[in-house]
Amino acid sequence: MAETLAAAYTPSRHPTSPLAADDAIVKLEKISKHYDSVYACDDINLSIQRGEFFSLLGPSGCGKTTLLRILAGFEVPDEGRVLIDGVNVTSMPAYLRPVNMMFQSYALFPHMDVEKNIAFGLKQESMTKAQRKDRVREMLAMVQLEKLAGRKPHQLSGGQRQRVALARALAKQPKLLLLDEPLGALDKKLREKTQFELVNLQDRLGITFVIVTHDQEEAMTMSSRIALMHNGRIEQLDAPRRMYEFPSTRYVADFIGLVNLFDGHVISHENDTALIECEQAGTQLQIHHSQPLAADMPVTVALRPEKIRLLDQYSGLPNQARAVIKDIAYLGDVSIYYAELETGKRVKFTLPNVLALAEQPLTWEQTVVLGWNADSCNVLTQ
Repeated sequence: MAETLAAAYTPSRHPTSPLAADDAIVKLEKISKHYDSVYACDDINLSIQRGEFFSLLGPSGCGKTTLLRILAGFEVPDEGRVLIDGVNVTSMPAYLRPVNMMFQSYALFPHMDVEKNIAFGLKQESMTKAQRKDRVREMLAMVQLEKLAGRKPHQLSGGQRQRVALARALAKQPKLLLLDEPLGALDKKLREKTQFELVNLQDRLGITFVIVTHDQEEAMTMSSRIALMHNGRIEQLDAPRRMYEFPSTRYVADFIGLVNLFDGHVISHENDTALIECEQAGTQLQIHHSQPLAADMPVTVALRPEKIRLLDQYSGLPNQARAVIKDIAYLGDVSIYYAELETGKRVKFTLPNVLALAEQPLTWEQTVVLGWNADSCNVLTQ
């Protein structure tokens, strides 16, 4: 899992493309929405830049879908303002907003063929019949469904239905496309393929995409930025790589990928190097950290499994520990090892399966020495 996520972090031309800092197409100002005593969204401030592929990420019940529905106009916030392209649309009905939405269920009309499904929303536009026909033909070509234009939804695969729904959502050329768990119904391989297709399509069209997902790999693969939500608030807003490498809180570190978390307290912090006393690790932890840390301050240290390496021998230096392998998960390209430290704390580390070995390079109950660099960890104070 960790290695799979790490692969998703390879920058594409889309997530790294420059975005103008002052070119926000969406501004959410102090948005709050509650149901009885439960806050689905709690004082959210957020700007989404024009041309971004933006993800609202989080578990069920975190508020991400409510926020998307507020953007779409299906929900009205209890407090705050929604601005789209500089216009206050907080009280504007959904059908008047320059927004379209692609639903998780796709919501295709079963009695209409592909062509008519795509054309349906265009009937309300001031377009001639010929213009609508040209637009539908353009959308069919864009999603590569020209040969299936006459089929009904029940005659299509899940991936094909997903493309029809996407073409219909884009046919009206909205300024903002909202996608609610759009890939949830697809199998793993098709989902991975479609992720890159969506990124390339969005990059070509230049339309701002806002996607809701609970799938961290999906968000990491496609997004220019991610807002990770927790209990109705944004826990961290960042680019995918920074969110993975530099989580701001323990919750973020634990939600994104695999991680080892150690509780400890600060011994000293000098010259951007912190020394952490950590009973769980059975060793002192030496970590590069630029922000000031007070002596005796309680902290959490986050260490990703792929940052851990095997050492030939134990020397007693910081960032070294003996462990016994208790469980192994073979995933083909990578193996995840669950090892027990001398303190009883269990840690995870990964090794790539570079060679086609007949047997595992490590085995159960084998004693190993683990080590990691000072710049491989993160100190979390929240």
